[in-house]
Amino acid sequence: MTSFGIIKERKNPPDKRVVLTPEFCQVIKDEYSNAQIIVEPSDIRVFKDHEYQEKGLLVSASMEDCEVLLGVKEVPIEALIANKKYFFFSHTIKKQAYNRDLLRAVLEKNISLFDHEVITSARGQRLVAFGRYAGLVGAYNGLRAYGLKHELFELPKASDLRDLEALIAAIKSVTLPPIKVVLTGVGRVGSGAAELLDAAGVLKVCPDHFMGRHFTGPVYTQIDVLEYNKRSDGLVGDKKDFFDNPEAYVSNFLPYTEEADVFIAGHFYGQGAPAFFKLKDIQGPHFKVSVIADVSCDIGHPIPTTLRASTIADPIYGIDRETGKEIDFMHPNAIAVMAVDNLPCELPRDASEGFGAAFLTHVIPAFFNGDKDGVLARAQMTKNGKLTDRYSYLASYVNGK
Repeated sequence: MTSFGIIKERKNPPDKRVVLTPEFCQVIKDEYSNAQIIVEPSDIRVFKDHEYQEKGLLVSASMEDCEVLLGVKEVPIEALIANKKYFFFSHTIKKQAYNRDLLRAVLEKNISLFDHEVITSARGQRLVAFGRYAGLVGAYNGLRAYGLKHELFELPKASDLRDLEALIAAIKSVTLPPIKVVLTGVGRVGSGAAELLDAAGVLKVCPDHFMGRHFTGPVYTQIDVLEYNKRSDGLVGDKKDFFDNPEAYVSNFLPYTEEADVFIAGHFYGQGAPAFFKLKDIQGPHFKVSVIADVSCDIGHPIPTTLRASTIADPIYGIDRETGKEIDFMHPNAIAVMAVDNLPCELPRDASEGFGAAFLTHVIPAFFNGDKDGVLARAQMTKNGKLTDRYSYLASYVNGK
C-alpha cells in the first residue's frame, strides 16, 4: 500500500493550486488498488474539500499517516513532518539563498525530497510543469500593463477571471494598437505566451521581418537563445555550446529593444548567461520598450529592471529610466515592469488540471512499477539525511558557502 497525502499550501501569499485534482485522485484509486489518498483540509485550495469527498476521498488532517506528501510551493520549515517523502517546488537547485534553511531542515528531518522542477525524462526533458500557464498569464498581464501604462484600454486582472476560457475572451474583447512585441523563450513558458498572443490576434513574424519594419497591426516575434546571444569571439555557436559555456557569450538583445514596445521574457535562465541589457541602456533614446513582462522573474539578472518580484494584488511597478530606481509605473519616465513570480496561481483550476494530468501520467506509475524509468531517482534530492549523488553539488550551498 502506498499512501499519498495532498497537503494544504501554507506559503504566503496563498497558493490555490494543487498537484492532484479530485478527478485525478479518483483515477488513481480506480487504477491502483493498493493506493490510498488522504486530503488535508484547506480553505485556500481552488478545489474545495467537498469536491474530494464527493469522489469518495478521505479529508483528514492526519498527514502523519501518509508515506508521500504532495504539495506545490515550499513547505514552511515548522510544518515539515520528519521521515516523510515530499514533492514540492523547493527552489533550491539554483542555490537560492532564501531557501538554504529549508533544505537544511529537510536533511535534518531525514526527509526524502523530490523536486517537481527536476522530474525529467531520461533525456533531461521536464515532465511536469506549470510553465504553459505562467506564459499565458504573463503575456496577458504584459498586454494589460501596456493598456494601463498608455491609457488605451483596461483589462480585468487574470485572478478575477474564472478560467482560461474567460481570460481568452477578455483579451479578444480589446483592440490592440500596432505594437511590436518581442518574446524570448521557446519552451513551455514561451509557448504559453505565444498561445495568448495568437489568441489576441497578434501576428507572428520572423525576427528578420520584425526588425526595421512598420506594421499596421500588432505583431510579435519569438526568439531563442542564439537569436539574442552571440559568442564573444565571433565564432558560430549552437544551443548545446551556449548552455555548456554561457560565459563565452554576450548579449545581442539591444537591437530588439530599439524595435519592440513590449518585452515578454519567457526564457529559461542558466547560471552564467549574459544579461539581456545593462541598466544604463534604458537611459538611451533608442530603448523603445515601455513594458517588460518578466515571466521568468529572476531578480536582478539577467533582466536588470526586475528589482523585485511583484504580487498578484499589485502586479506592476515602474523603473525610472534615468535613475534605475523604482517609481510609479504611470510616471512618464517609467518603464512598466510586471514581475509576478507565481503567475499560474491566477488560473489555479486550469493550471492544476494541466499539472495533475502530467503528474498522473509520468510520476504516479513510478510508485507501482519499481520506478523502471528512473523518474523518481532523477528527482530525488535527499535521502537518509544526505544529498543524493545527483545533487551533491549543493553541499557547499547547504553549508552556507
